[in-house]
Amino acid sequence: MARIAPSVAAVRLAVRRALPAGGLVLVACSGGADSLALAAAARFVGASVGLVTVDHGLQQGSAERATDVALWAEKSGFVPVEVATVSVEGRPGGPEAAARTARYEALTAAARRHGAVAVLLGHTRDDQAETVLLALARGAGPRGLSGMPAVKGIFLRPLLDVARADTRKACAALGLVPWEDPHNSDPAYARSRVRGSALPALVEALGPAVVASLARSAGQIGQDNEALDAIAADFSGEMVVEALSGLMPAIRKRVLHSWALRLGAPGGALSHRHVEALDALVVAWRGQGPVHLPGGIQVARDHGALVRVP
Repeated sequence: MARIAPSVAAVRLAVRRALPAGGLVLVACSGGADSLALAAAARFVGASVGLVTVDHGLQQGSAERATDVALWAEKSGFVPVEVATVSVEGRPGGPEAAARTARYEALTAAARRHGAVAVLLGHTRDDQAETVLLALARGAGPRGLSGMPAVKGIFLRPLLDVARADTRKACAALGLVPWEDPHNSDPAYARSRVRGSALPALVEALGPAVVASLARSAGQIGQDNEALDAIAADFSGEMVVEALSGLMPAIRKRVLHSWALRLGAPGGALSHRHVEALDALVVAWRGQGPVHLPGGIQVARDHGALVRVP
């Protein structure tokens, strides 16, 4: 019997560990090396596996690329196979954020249509390290530094402990020809600059283990976040300044963040500076006016409590 390439075995093992016990699983596959290796592994180890490829319409030939991925999936036995065509025009944020939002909406809708229990995403250890570096550059707090979660709702990321080099090797070993997304090397995008310059410079200066170390740190910070969020969740009732001021800063800011979300502030737009402004109403009160939150929400301090301004 032919020996399985170590890279193929590594991807398959990661997918096997992540797959739910039963039910249909969809793979989000762009045709790139990471998602292609993920799809091949899921099809090998999974009992019921479908595939969705999203056409953002941002590049010439994107429709043909999506069709090619779908044809490969059908020949490989994926059921169902779907091409989801989305539009990013008019969406808030830059092109990357708009495309990401449209993609996740399409994947969520596909999962609902087909009754899938999970959607697999092809983010690797290298993607996680890049995410941590980008968060550091933005001055993000623990939420940003925790990177991408392995599990978030129906979305699973089985390859966060697998190197990008292994997905490429797995494709080569299986005779799969991945699509090279030109956006991944376009210096107009911050992640492309991190991938092409910043992370390689760190590897050269500190050694190749730095990639795994950054990804591991994200996982550890994520666990700490879960613990702190659980403690913050125990705080209930009105936003009374006296009670809030007695909390440790890390807990208090999580309470304020959660409260802002409950008021209706969109999570994607609610930033560190918004939470800091709310915190200032508690611990640095100087008679300042209301804090403006995303979604047209205003919060003020009134008679010793934080209240939403009508």
